[in-house]
Amino acid sequence: MSLCLSKVYHLNCFDFYLRMLLVVLTMPINFNIGLLGHVDSGKTTLAKALSSVASTAAFDKNPQSVERGITLDLGFSGLLVDEQLQFTFVDCPGHASLIRTIIGGAQIIDLMLLVVDAQKGIQTQTAECLIIGELLQKKLIVVINKIDFYPEDQRESKLEKLRLRLSKTLAATSFGCKVPIHAVSALEGIHIAELLSGLKEAYFQPQRNLDDPLLMYVDHCFGIKGQGTVCTGTLLQGKVQVNDVVELPALGEQRKVKSMQMFRQNVTIASMGDRIGLCVTQFNAKLLERGVIAQPGYLKPIYAVCLHLKPIRYYKQAIKSKSKLHISVGHDTVMADVTLFRDVDSAAPRFQLDKEYEYVDEVLPAESQTSDVIYALLQFETSVLAPPNSTLIASKLDMDAHSTSCRLAFWGRIAWQTLNSNYIQEELPKLRVFKRNEKVGSIQRVVNANEVIVQNLFKKEAKRDLYVGKMIELSSGEKGRIDRTFGQTSKVAITFAEALSPETITNVKNVQVLLNCKKYVFNKRAGLFQ
Repeated sequence: MSLCLSKVYHLNCFDFYLRMLLVVLTMPINFNIGLLGHVDSGKTTLAKALSSVASTAAFDKNPQSVERGITLDLGFSGLLVDEQLQFTFVDCPGHASLIRTIIGGAQIIDLMLLVVDAQKGIQTQTAECLIIGELLQKKLIVVINKIDFYPEDQRESKLEKLRLRLSKTLAATSFGCKVPIHAVSALEGIHIAELLSGLKEAYFQPQRNLDDPLLMYVDHCFGIKGQGTVCTGTLLQGKVQVNDVVELPALGEQRKVKSMQMFRQNVTIASMGDRIGLCVTQFNAKLLERGVIAQPGYLKPIYAVCLHLKPIRYYKQAIKSKSKLHISVGHDTVMADVTLFRDVDSAAPRFQLDKEYEYVDEVLPAESQTSDVIYALLQFETSVLAPPNSTLIASKLDMDAHSTSCRLAFWGRIAWQTLNSNYIQEELPKLRVFKRNEKVGSIQRVVNANEVIVQNLFKKEAKRDLYVGKMIELSSGEKGRIDRTFGQTSKVAITFAEALSPETITNVKNVQVLLNCKKYVFNKRAGLFQ
């Protein structure tokens, strides 16, 4: 009897997985296309012209967006190209104050459409979007929009000049000068069919990490009475199916998946790259306006990270230690304190917590292309949720929004992170970042050929005892050691294993005493060392 039950069980399991496989194979591949560019370049109008179906978050439904005539959040719409391919268009806001939303949107796309106003060419936010696409290594197509502004007899000559300028700009980036450029009028529908053909030609099979833990970026949440709470968003990795238990890490809660839709079509399974509405058991939707859903236990709050700093060449200000910058990772943008340090072992530039690093005050724009390996410690004001090895972008978003300067300062991937909320006391002392401490004094008198009394090496209030035993070097090249403190002020006695030369003793008033020490920035108890 038990053998029969076992056979039935295995047949049912096989039948279940076969049905799941058939569902996956018959579902269209979702290809995410982001529309980025300067405010008022016509991205939303272009998304409408390209789409056949809208999601719950599409085409400026936000009342403020309608009132102000600009996109304030990510919008989503779709086009079923054929039974096996679906284009999902991600309409990113172009307003300067919403750069953090653009960064979040850029991470979920496979192909980027950089929308350029035919009259204005590349503007500040156009350039910033180009940089974001370059950093996140996105494929690119440029769309010149609003060509209907030009009279037909002048249009081609005007567009040719703009194409040349765009190609020159792109040639200086990792995209190169062979990026496809389409000229359209989204409002009038001019050349939209040609652009769609170009999108089909540009399509590629995206790499989908289905075996990784579930990670879904949520951009919209709302409750349905008697049904549950619907979270709309895009799967960044892994897969999810009905009846799975998922976690809302920001709330510290888990919920069961009741149902799913993909552009108003019921589905039972979704995977990386898919845009879905996920209905889970009820919770207060206002608590998760934007955030993440993940496999239970996958994401934990991160309080600080270290990364290999990669300056953005268009940022014209110094990047300074002890400064505060906005750090964007996933859908989170938070303030962080910045500490810079240099890898002194250039032969093996790989971050290790127990290696020695030299503190750096600032990295100047002119130095951004130096061969030095610079790391940044970022201490977040509020914790963030991000998978391992995530890309972070540091920005100075409090810069004047009307400025023509690039606000994106640097980027990098997480090399080290801490989940310890008490990391300042328990983790940072392990980080061996040191500052050099150089002091210069003079010889007050020579006791004998092997001993001198030195003055002005320390301030009166300095704790001279800490330096007893430390090595010094005279400007003449002779080396000695601080033997003891001398008197009640700032003097010390220095002894020499080998007698000083007669020349040094004769010219003693012209000889400098040099003391070089190091001290750890995050471990005051370690004291001074050489």
